[in-house]
Amino acid sequence: MRVDAARPDVATLMFRLFCRTVHPELLEVFARTTIRHELYTAELAICDAGHLVAFHHNGQTVCEVTCSADKPLPHNRQVIGRRLRGHRNESLEHDGGILYHVSFQVEQLDAEVFQHCHEEMLGDSSRARLAHCFAPTSRLSPAPVSYIHTEERPHSLLVHAFHTFPDNRAVVKTQSLFEV
Repeated sequence: MRVDAARPDVATLMFRLFCRTVHPELLEVFARTTIRHELYTAELAICDAGHLVAFHHNGQTVCEVTCSADKPLPHNRQVIGRRLRGHRNESLEHDGGILYHVSFQVEQLDAEVFQHCHEEMLGDSSRARLAHCFAPTSRLSPAPVSYIHTEERPHSLLVHAFHTFPDNRAVVKTQSLFEV
């Protein structure tokens, strides 16, 4: 894992869903991979404030992005735009035959619980499909970490994304299911 710049404040985070591709050059990408199956492909990326998942099937795209609110992403074909706070579930049936379900949450933890959770997540990140460790903001602060686990099936992709924000003692979790 490479070590790079620290994260933005968790209070600035947005969850966005597009029925189109979002160009990765609009985001600061630290790690990426591609999944290819007979019926779909998916591009996964870890960004400074979260992640991007672009799911492609039958010439159609559904693209999930977690990023800070100040990122200049297009509003064209954005179907969900929510602040990342608390817990929320969303679903979408795309005309192109893609069913999409997501559950996301932000957990604010006390210092001791966050430290324990963060250490467990560091261990989990070593077994993830995609992971990145960011530079800490101080020598006493743990390094923020992001990682993505996937469960791939012939007709579906389940994506679990985890992001820690040590300066806020927060953990952001998303679980997204793409079905064709």
